[in-house]
Amino acid sequence: MSTPHPDIPGARFFSLDEANRMLPLVRRIVDDIVERYTAMEPWVARFEALDAAERRGSRGRELSAELQERSMEVDALVAELQELGCSFKGFREGLVDWYSVYAGRPVFLCWKRGESAIEWWHQLDAGFAGRQPILPSQRQAFRDRPPESS
Repeated sequence: MSTPHPDIPGARFFSLDEANRMLPLVRRIVDDIVERYTAMEPWVARFEALDAAERRGSRGRELSAELQERSMEVDALVAELQELGCSFKGFREGLVDWYSVYAGRPVFLCWKRGESAIEWWHQLDAGFAGRQPILPSQRQAFRDRPPESS
């Protein structure tokens, strides 16, 4: 079961096994987010193509209302991920991080849409570019709490 961590208030921490067990649900939510976000892009382009007067007119108000509705759908899906304890990081790529503890320090387990399992991790400040593969010898070392509190 994921647990809070005293160094990062409000964050839930996961073992690698816990995060991977969540992946089928997370994958479905992320697929919905990416698909809805992508479907929204033409609406954004149409709205941005309007001049200031057109934006205030009926077409602009209509587009704005449609964008707001679509945006709220995407926001609700992102909030669903956050309620699960995940951090959503990328609308186009479908990036998701889970807090974990490795070698006694907080890190992120990292997954990208299209990957079959969580096989990457990175330091909290490293981001996607700092992803490192999870080696077989490391798999059990990603925990939901520091070893001393087990």
